[in-house]
Amino acid sequence: MILLITPSANGRQCADALYAATSQETHWASSLQQACTRLRDQNYSAAVIDQFMLETDPDEGEVMLEHLGTSYPVYLNFAVTGMDRLLREVRSALHRRRREETVARRSVAEQMHSEMSETLTAMLLSCELAMSVPDIPAPAAEKIRAVDILARELQLRLQVN
Repeated sequence: MILLITPSANGRQCADALYAATSQETHWASSLQQACTRLRDQNYSAAVIDQFMLETDPDEGEVMLEHLGTSYPVYLNFAVTGMDRLLREVRSALHRRRREETVARRSVAEQMHSEMSETLTAMLLSCELAMSVPDIPAPAAEKIRAVDILARELQLRLQVN
């Protein structure tokens, strides 16, 4: 979803054009207070913000910016920006957002993979050390072997993925 924040009389037309160009539901807020309410109620992939509003009411603008959350901000001067530029800037911002999300996901996945590999290595080493203890009771040895087998299966799955 996209949030368009502008007092412009063309706000509805801009929102409709954004929807047509991006296939993303687009909401229009004609004031910073309305924008804050919408941002509290919904998550938006992008927030298209009329710079004029931020300049005329910087305090309320600051409050609104605090509510952006994960919305990707797109700052435009609607007084001089045509529809083509609006659409181009929003498409570009959505593309950047998708690219950044992909990079962040990949980074988290790699970090989790690394941490799980380290933990599995420690588990396998602990199992080997536990099995080398003299006179270990048979039921305990069975449990240790079971843990060792499960850890090796997880290790194989991690290597495949």
